[in-house]
Amino acid sequence: MLDALKNSLKAGDLRKRIMFTLLMFLVFRIGTHIPVPGINASAMEALIKGGGNILGFFDVISGGAFKRFSIFAMSITPYINASIIMQLLTVVIPKLEQLAKEGEEGRKKITQYTRYGTVILGFIQALGMAFTLRASGALMTTGMGQFLVIAVTLTAGTAFLMWLGEQITEKGIGNGISLIIFAGIVASIPGALYRIGDALKAGTINFFSVIMLVVIGAVVIAAVVAVNEGQRRIPVQYAKRVVGRRVYGGQSTHIPLKVNQAGVIPVIFASSILLFPTTIANFFRGKPVADWIIDAFRWGGPTHTILYALFIIFFTYFYTAITFNPMDVADNMRKYGGFIPGLRPGRPTAEFLDKILTRVTLSGAVFLALIAILPTFVLVTTKIQNVYFGGTGLLIVVGVALETMKQVESHLLMRHYQGFMK
Repeated sequence: MLDALKNSLKAGDLRKRIMFTLLMFLVFRIGTHIPVPGINASAMEALIKGGGNILGFFDVISGGAFKRFSIFAMSITPYINASIIMQLLTVVIPKLEQLAKEGEEGRKKITQYTRYGTVILGFIQALGMAFTLRASGALMTTGMGQFLVIAVTLTAGTAFLMWLGEQITEKGIGNGISLIIFAGIVASIPGALYRIGDALKAGTINFFSVIMLVVIGAVVIAAVVAVNEGQRRIPVQYAKRVVGRRVYGGQSTHIPLKVNQAGVIPVIFASSILLFPTTIANFFRGKPVADWIIDAFRWGGPTHTILYALFIIFFTYFYTAITFNPMDVADNMRKYGGFIPGLRPGRPTAEFLDKILTRVTLSGAVFLALIAILPTFVLVTTKIQNVYFGGTGLLIVVGVALETMKQVESHLLMRHYQGFMK
């Protein structure tokens, strides 16, 4: 990994991409400190402390922007929700499914619809946040003009983050949206360490609890790396073909079926889905239905934990099904004379791949769910409060870091090939 970083700094194009990504991170961090006008900062901090772990985790995802109620207070959550809705609609609406199969032009159209959905969902969520701030006394003025200022400012902030993520994807390294979430979580680590230090000085926790937390974190990181790198290799043999005087094929290779094909996407999706109802319910705090939702979806509670695990498993299968189609793989193998030893090309091969993929994905999905919910119980056991950097944060940080390093290595490999061709 260190060698890859050293080589990346030597490569001109890759160095520019890394510098561009870091520059976008700087813009993101500056934006988290630009407050929305008309907000009482002390009342906002009291709201975070009284909102429980759900608001604390939302603040971690936004990189501290929610606590300061800056222009990036909603983070990239509306975009993630719009992406989830669009991907679900792509499966059930034939027109959208046809667009997804039309190549680059179709994907551009779907991306455009996702952007529209982000603005609509962001505006609705921003209005709800404005109403809940009025109920908590965090607004200096309570007129309709103030509500519109908050809604427009927060929606514009989310739209800007969406654009920022797309720029990182295009001109930087890795997936821009994931990297923005990564930057927000990493930025919260110093604050979490500071709170742990204060708790140690106050005597509310002991060194044994901190050591237990560190050990659990190290085990989780090692397990995430092992599972992300784990794969089931399906052997593939290509038949020899004679074209003119040349012989093609005849070599053996394999299809790598990753244990965690979906990466950290299921965790991000599940977190965003479960944040949404509680965030909306907080806007109407004091009403029976809203209070019931807040209590039922309490971060770390039984309902939240069960739904969190189920959503992670569901989105793992859902995203894997989108990224890997056994029938397409089987058809491509047959087209080029490939086959799995002992299986007929075509449908039998596709059914075999689907069977293996289902089993492998199940183990990966269960692992993601366990790692995501286990630290919740660890935090309760160690009695470390007001620290929201749990299993979900570790999964996202480690997963995005691994994906980014793979992107760097692929750029370096491409550069070596280009140098060889020259």
